Amino acid sequence: MPLKIGLISDSHSYLDHKTIEHLKEVDEVWHAGDVGDVSILDLLPKGKMLRGVYGNIDDAAVQEILPEWLEFEVEGVKILMTHIGGKPPRYAKGVKERIKSSKAQVFVCGHSHICKVELDRELHCLYMNPGAVGQQGFHPIRTLLLFDLSEGKVTNLRVVELGKRGAIGA
Repeated sequence: MPLKIGLISDSHSYLDHKTIEHLKEVDEVWHAGDVGDVSILDLLPKGKMLRGVYGNIDDAAVQEILPEWLEFEVEGVKILMTHIGGKPPRYAKGVKERIKSSKAQVFVCGHSHICKVELDRELHCLYMNPGAVGQQGFHPIRTLLLFDLSEGKVTNLRVVELGKRGAIGA
């Protein structure tokens, strides 16, 4: 049975009912930083494993709960997560080396508010940035990623469009 993952980022103190409904269907929720108000974490569906990192806007309350970097393995897949990661082939300072040293198969980041999934062939690593679920920023559409992990592979990857930024409750 595959493990269902909901990947979000850049909530910036905002989570709507659409986001929460999609996350109710997953086994684990991953948050790639810029949570905003720490109370946002309490809005996530109960009974789900939460894995996440803090972002550049997150205060001490969020930083007490979430680390800057997270390395873990689930369903045979090595994951590396941080908030500011850049993108292939131009990663943020130190990120490429960290991907190599961790032997990550999947690198997750946020920050750009741009949903992007790309296989970095040089590093043999799947780059995943879910875009932004929040209202702050310049992104035209709020997005998240849903996917499955099973037997060392990412499968059934989907981009979920949550509506236009600025369209509260839409």
